[in-house]
Amino acid sequence: MTKKELRQFVRMQKRMYTQEQLDQMSKPIIDKLMVHPRVKNAKTIMMYYSLDDEVNTHEAVDLLVAQGKRVVLPAVTGETTMELRCYEGPKDLQGGFFHIMEPVGKPFTEYGEIDLIVVPGMGFDTRGNRLGRGKGYYDRFLARVPAIYKIGICFPFQKMPGIPTDENDIMMDEVL
Repeated sequence: MTKKELRQFVRMQKRMYTQEQLDQMSKPIIDKLMVHPRVKNAKTIMMYYSLDDEVNTHEAVDLLVAQGKRVVLPAVTGETTMELRCYEGPKDLQGGFFHIMEPVGKPFTEYGEIDLIVVPGMGFDTRGNRLGRGKGYYDRFLARVPAIYKIGICFPFQKMPGIPTDENDIMMDEVL
């Protein structure tokens, strides 16, 4: 299957579940993430504030902040660009590009201080390859920080035996 066909397949799979079911399916994934040694030891974590059809990270980002961790979230700034901004709580969010809740405030640029990046995806394979939504935002950003540990998170139906890749695709170190 091509990347486009795989994205269509995953979208069809997602439509089989209600929002409540997706939120319930998110809980064990987030529980596993929250006890992960990389999360426990991290001081600064790049997360994402989930869309309705992604593993729900809303409570997790708030819990990480409550634990005293610095959480940075991406904000789309253009057709091909995103930047990071600090997140301290729901008051920091507003609707951005593609109706995604994004942090407001000044950009976070101390990339070397990020200990861990938690990455969404349309799918992941057993080798850590990621299928994104097709715009390349994460691949462009992750190419700038290759040494930072990357954990992809997804629903079980998003795990695939293989994903076609090209030279711009960035592999995950681990997938939950």
